[in-house]
Amino acid sequence: MGADLNAILPEIVLAVYAMLALVGAVYTGKDQVASLLLWATSAVMLALALWIGLNGEGTTVAFNGMFVDDAFARFAKVTILVSAAAVLLMSEGYMTQKGLLRFEYPMLVALAAVGMMVMVSAGDLMALYMGLELQSLALYVVASLRRDSAKSTEAGLKYFVLGALSSGLLLYGASLVYGYSGTTLFSGIIQTAVHGDVSIGLLFGLVFLIAGFGFKVSAVPFHMWTPDVYEGSPTPVTAFFATAPKVAAMALFARVMHDAFGGAVKDWQQVVALLSVLSMFLGAIAAIGQTNIKRLMAFSSIAHMGYALIGLAAGNEAGVQAMLVYMAIYVTMNVGTFAFILMMEKDGQPVTDISSLNNYAKKEPAKALALLVLMFSLAGVPPMLGFFAKFGVWMAGVEAGLVWLVVASAVASAIGAYYYLRIVFFMYFGEDRGDTLDGGKSPVLWGFLMASAAVMVIGIVNLFGIEGAAAAAATALVN
Repeated sequence: MGADLNAILPEIVLAVYAMLALVGAVYTGKDQVASLLLWATSAVMLALALWIGLNGEGTTVAFNGMFVDDAFARFAKVTILVSAAAVLLMSEGYMTQKGLLRFEYPMLVALAAVGMMVMVSAGDLMALYMGLELQSLALYVVASLRRDSAKSTEAGLKYFVLGALSSGLLLYGASLVYGYSGTTLFSGIIQTAVHGDVSIGLLFGLVFLIAGFGFKVSAVPFHMWTPDVYEGSPTPVTAFFATAPKVAAMALFARVMHDAFGGAVKDWQQVVALLSVLSMFLGAIAAIGQTNIKRLMAFSSIAHMGYALIGLAAGNEAGVQAMLVYMAIYVTMNVGTFAFILMMEKDGQPVTDISSLNNYAKKEPAKALALLVLMFSLAGVPPMLGFFAKFGVWMAGVEAGLVWLVVASAVASAIGAYYYLRIVFFMYFGEDRGDTLDGGKSPVLWGFLMASAAVMVIGIVNLFGIEGAAAAAATALVN
């Protein structure tokens, strides 16, 4: 029992901290201590990320196989915790200014992070569902945090209704998998498909599971919630949706496909490849007409999940490694981009219209240059780090014989480059209307914007060691 508890210690620490802080805030200053709680929660998350990164080694299976602590889970957990802490730190100024910094906010983010950590370590369908629901319930609340806004309330309700539908699909798939395999453990399920001989009932269960995961990663055709929720939620919440939950969902997707259905790669490979190509093209084409930068980032997110799914569709170790590297780079790009979006203000009010960036480079050359680097990276323009992220999944796809998918993604990438480069065009060559945005004064946001842009350039040298960690994580999952 002691070994089991030791394996799940980071999750216990974060959950206990969140509950104690919640109770403490209720009986003390409530919203008056919200800022302190936000900084404390970020510090706890960063400390846990450091602890997991430095102390974890080998593979530990706890609670009779329900919980797996391996290099793959640790890579995902560190990425989740660091991105969640970054978004919390970025959000303080905005949430305070808009009167949204309530003491529940950092606690909900912390509890969502606990759910994500359980998700990526799940070795059983029941553990998977517990983690998924803990994450989802917290996210439903933060999506509708701005109670006096019809758009925010609509975003929360849409996310809740469609989230409930996806959870139902996932649960139905899990029940079918259990019925036809006789177990909920991934290690037991894989035995029934060890030679690729999968019964029709188990295949149906697998398809329903993939549909549930497709919703969580915003893959087409399960993407319909994404643009409205991204636009309606408070901007820091949108930044959170675009980072940590995407990593958790993608890692969970990979975990189930390889740990439970690793013997039936040919059966799920074509389904994942279809989700990938649909996501890439819808994300690339639908974003072209967007004028709201948050909606544009929603479609960008859909397209990027499509690119990341190429790594999963490859069905091999190189594919998982490429997918993990892609997700780490994607999160970094999004943190920087949303730091910039949070600084987009006119007379103290947030602005999301892309045309408001006209001639922005004249007033704020440093910020414009940083956003240019991030946009080029999101578009996959060499030599930015975003190009190497795409190149990695392309190589994995070619190695797995999915040349058609790689060619399709190159076409989608060329289409998608238009709307990223259009933002750069507005900043440097847009018509000067004399109503430029205010100069953002937040040193925290400025720091995140510049740091993430710097990573896109400096990271070309050695990817800050992420490749080695991702390789170890892929080996732990696939072998």
